[in-house]
Amino acid sequence: MNDNGSVEAFVPRGLVGNGRDVLGAPVTFDGLCFLRISWLRGRITSIEAIEQNHRSQEKLLLPRLLEPHTHIDKAFTWGMNPNLVGTYSAALAANLQEHQTRTANEVRLRAERSITLGLRNGLRAVRSHIDSFGLGVDQIWEVLIDLRRKWKPLIDLQLVAMVPLEYWNTALGNDLAARISHFGGLLGGVLAPPFKEKILRDSLLQMFQLASKFGCGVDLHIDEADTHPGDGLKQLVQVLDQSEINIPITCSHSSSMGLLPPKELKLLANRLAEHHVNVVALPLTNAWLLGRQPMSTPVIRPLAPIFQLQQAGVKVAVGGDNVQDPWFPGGNFDPLALMAFALPIAQLAPWKRLGLAPFTTSASSLMNLEWDGTFIAGAPADFILLEAGSWSEVLSMPTKRRVIIQGRWFDDLKISSLKMN
Repeated sequence: MNDNGSVEAFVPRGLVGNGRDVLGAPVTFDGLCFLRISWLRGRITSIEAIEQNHRSQEKLLLPRLLEPHTHIDKAFTWGMNPNLVGTYSAALAANLQEHQTRTANEVRLRAERSITLGLRNGLRAVRSHIDSFGLGVDQIWEVLIDLRRKWKPLIDLQLVAMVPLEYWNTALGNDLAARISHFGGLLGGVLAPPFKEKILRDSLLQMFQLASKFGCGVDLHIDEADTHPGDGLKQLVQVLDQSEINIPITCSHSSSMGLLPPKELKLLANRLAEHHVNVVALPLTNAWLLGRQPMSTPVIRPLAPIFQLQQAGVKVAVGGDNVQDPWFPGGNFDPLALMAFALPIAQLAPWKRLGLAPFTTSASSLMNLEWDGTFIAGAPADFILLEAGSWSEVLSMPTKRRVIIQGRWFDDLKISSLKMN
């Protein structure tokens, strides 16, 4: 099957890994330069600056993108368990109700639908948190591990075991961590106020020690709230101050941190950077669930303070979180839609390095991927080719695209012919 080719398109200047490749290339007002990118056997071989004379045929090339935080086990369950009031507590109640009837086969169907949608939309890696308590958990994990193996050549599926923090103190938690570590999974949990501080710190320490024992990363749901600003993160920092843990730690949500006064926020951001803690901001679900008041439009919305965290040196990614489930009724594993909706909420600008990084290079680093998403000789020929000549056109939905995987045009092939067992 042919995996050689080339494309001429606008490329974000900040994603070209070797500056010498674009010396002399004009850069548009929104940070794009016109390049010819060639590949052989699925790897980039050359990057050339060329003149662009056919504005009627403008294209824009991005690397295949990432979903650093989602939930494929509960995706597409809104119709069965809707949350019409749109509150966090109602979402949790509907989520727990779904647990009473879920089967491993249903989870397989949801996960496979999530993966194929993500592939068609241009995702190359997905990190999914999996509810890992209740009946049938072992069978569900068997299904997901099988799917991870089956789709591995095309998409990297990272799995996080999401349980109550205290679960990691038990024999069952130890067994689950050992199993997860075998295929590179992560330990997860939820820190939401109110909580008892000492019990929480003890549970966090036990979790980190278990992750260190088995060589697992940690990805926490933390401070997904509109009260007690940053309290979970403050407890986390205290635990890290008093221990010698050296494991990758990601704090997803971190929403209420954005409600801190500026000086306190800056101090906490600096402490997170000192401990090399990463953050995944989730603006869509947080904007939908948090800050609700009866008959009132919220004017202050809890959101991870992306720019302040970046300024402190924290790696920050932006994720889509929930897809058509009780926590959020929208979404479809489309990274461009995520970008289009998240940019105005978070006031990120993709023509600036720090505005694009949460969707590309920082997300790649946070997910510990081999490729950082920059265009450089030797990098994978994994692209999204858009019918657009500017960022404005990219963000004007819907955007027509073609996806290139391992140097092959995805829309010219059947998924079954690409999937490897």
